[in-house]
Amino acid sequence: MVVLHALSDFIDCDFALSDLSPSYWYEGRCLQSGNRLKLPRTSMSEAIAHRLMQQLANNDCYSREGKMYGILLVELPNGEQRVLKAFSGLLNGCSLVEGWVPPIPGRDEVALEEARTLAELDAIKQEILTLKQLTERQQYETLSDEFEQQLQAMSDRHRHCKHQRQEKRQQICDTLTLEALAIALEQLAEESRQQGIERRQLKRQQNEVLQPLRQLIGATDARISELKQQRKALSRQLQAQMHATYSLTNFLGRSLSLQQLMPGGLPTGTGDCCAPKLLHYAATHNLKPLAMAEFWWGASSVNQDKIQGEFYGACIERCQPLMGFLLSGLKPNPPAPFPAREGGVRSPSPDRGGVWGEVTLPIIYEDEWLIAVDKPAGLLSVPGRYSDRQDSVLSRLRHLLPDGMALASVHRLDQETSGILLVARDRQTHKQLSQQFQQRQVHKVYEAILSGIAIAEQGVIDLPLWGDPENRPYQKVDWQNGKPSLTQFQVISREQDYTRVEFTPLTGRTHQLRVHAADARGLGIAILGDRLYGCDAVTTRLHLHARELNFEHPQLKKTLYLKAITPF
Repeated sequence: MVVLHALSDFIDCDFALSDLSPSYWYEGRCLQSGNRLKLPRTSMSEAIAHRLMQQLANNDCYSREGKMYGILLVELPNGEQRVLKAFSGLLNGCSLVEGWVPPIPGRDEVALEEARTLAELDAIKQEILTLKQLTERQQYETLSDEFEQQLQAMSDRHRHCKHQRQEKRQQICDTLTLEALAIALEQLAEESRQQGIERRQLKRQQNEVLQPLRQLIGATDARISELKQQRKALSRQLQAQMHATYSLTNFLGRSLSLQQLMPGGLPTGTGDCCAPKLLHYAATHNLKPLAMAEFWWGASSVNQDKIQGEFYGACIERCQPLMGFLLSGLKPNPPAPFPAREGGVRSPSPDRGGVWGEVTLPIIYEDEWLIAVDKPAGLLSVPGRYSDRQDSVLSRLRHLLPDGMALASVHRLDQETSGILLVARDRQTHKQLSQQFQQRQVHKVYEAILSGIAIAEQGVIDLPLWGDPENRPYQKVDWQNGKPSLTQFQVISREQDYTRVEFTPLTGRTHQLRVHAADARGLGIAILGDRLYGCDAVTTRLHLHARELNFEHPQLKKTLYLKAITPF
């Protein structure tokens, strides 16, 4: 089975000599030495992955289910570069697929048990689906709605009758006396009792009709819960068997089972991800990894946190705990500098205690109070929550500068957006600059390429934006809950099937320019490379750049006009 692919199948070989800048690091600590070990995701590996995406897009079998895919650029002993590719889990029910890296050893030892368990799990899944589609559920909902409507109509009628009785009581008390009054009041009381009886009869009828359905549905739900528990127990049992037999090998030649590597317990699916498959294969075939990239392809994940065509790092629960072992014995590659345009600062290399290797961060303005950085696309503005999202502008500056720990980011740019980012060097400057942003006293200009032809030449987009907490980071236009969002735009040029646009945001909402461009009530054309908001074009980046920033220097009391050359 062919697993090693020629580099020319994915990319022009000249690319290898021109761009090796890292956008992410796979990293972990060696179990023996405690040293931090790293493998980059470079522009070159991303370009290879984009070519693989094009290949996947031409075959329907890869869009049937959403999953992670990955590529590993490796070097053979003779110095030749090749490409490995892998998928997570099973591909359409198969673990072995021509052209793809095979699963980690051990799966064949539990193949029969896996097949039997998967058959049981499928039977349980089908039974759960059947029980969820119980016709009595819809029948119960329909009858319940009908009874509620009848009860509501009856309540409205009884309320009207009660009001009429109150008026009659007042009237007869004023006009009748003694026995005639007593008889009239009793008639009104009897009418009230009859209406109470009528309501109780309808409630009794409702209970007689709905109670059997409730009992059936309750028993069905109990069975579903029981089946889910069975499914969970079967999955755990199979995973435990797999983890005991799965064996990973690192670049020191040492092999350990997953159970040995993570004795405290392993999440479902550990060992089936792309990164462990790729690194294990390279280690056992005398291949030197140079760069790796993983991306999602197919339908969005269940919790909507994975988007087709987006790159992702090592997953926190399954892959990250294995990285230190998998990378052990891997000799570091020569540093690949990120080119600066107008000077910059260089991160310390690993042997000098650094974290991200030799990477130059472009500085476009610096004084004793603030720093303005030309943030590259793909780099976070500030560190994320998890260990795989610590590389950022702020993190790099904090590791580089003597006053690094006093630095604070004044504002943020999306990870995939490039351009000017301001960092304050003291608390007072940070406060004053933040106030300018909050009071909309900072003039910002962005440049973007739209993935289509815009009709309007210029205008203002006024669409309120709201971020659904259940669907982060996606933002949408929401007239009820959204915050006011204003954007001025001006077409710069139209080039083939694309439009180059200048955006001036008058407010600073999350993803404001991206949504205002993509939404039909805005420009109706997504920014090139913006897969989150509907651009399917295969491209290496989001074509959005924070080009200009004008503001009053809080200490010098003069206006600063900063500009970063648009890189696309």
